Amino acid sequence: MSDPATQDPSSRDLSTHDLVEDLARSLTPVRRLPGPGRRTLVWSGAVLTVGLLLVPMSDVSGLRARLGVPDLHWAALGAILTAIAAALAAFQSSVPGRSAAWSWLPLPPLVLWLGASGLGCLRGWLAPAANLAEPEEMRGCFVFLMGVSLPLSVLLVLMLRQACPLRPNLTGALGGLAAAAAAAALLVPFHPHDATATDLLVHLVAVLVVVGLNGLFGGRLLDRNAGPRGRPVTGSIRKAND
Repeated sequence: MSDPATQDPSSRDLSTHDLVEDLARSLTPVRRLPGPGRRTLVWSGAVLTVGLLLVPMSDVSGLRARLGVPDLHWAALGAILTAIAAALAAFQSSVPGRSAAWSWLPLPPLVLWLGASGLGCLRGWLAPAANLAEPEEMRGCFVFLMGVSLPLSVLLVLMLRQACPLRPNLTGALGGLAAAAAAAALLVPFHPHDATATDLLVHLVAVLVVVGLNGLFGGRLLDRNAGPRGRPVTGSIRKAND
């Protein structure tokens, strides 16, 4: 075999050029992902579909009466806007090179949602005849929020995995906020009582649980550098080479 150092430079350049051409011919075209805005619309459409499926089981007449109350109306609007903004922020953060400042996008509607819900807690003082929640009803709200958030979270994580999030835990947490806010918005037609401090606390705990689980487990699923058990692949390779 001839020594590569004694080979003609032009022949080495030619073989490298041929190798690059062979590799280029064997490449499979990759379909470009839709933009974060379009993916947000697709996920929002799935949430709307879930809402339409739940309409036959909801109290439509009671919903009209509840949405006529200012704080309930603004709280519902805040939850919807939070879900959309958090989903968009999650999809933006899943694109390499996008600024982490997108994670602040859900903050204004989140403040609206929590602020309006907090004002509803004053209803027992402002309107003593308000319909307050029973413990069984509050447990039902928690179960509804968790049950609806689960499939919405799974769908969102599957869509986010198509990109390459460089901050998987942040992306997962934003996805969890989107799913929890969407579940809270879908709960409005089934919410038979006015807001109370205890009721708000139950909702807040459910939201924090969903966000935390998505940030932890969703972040692991979104981390392309993690192995099957969440350990960095690069670390395992380095140990194998030592």
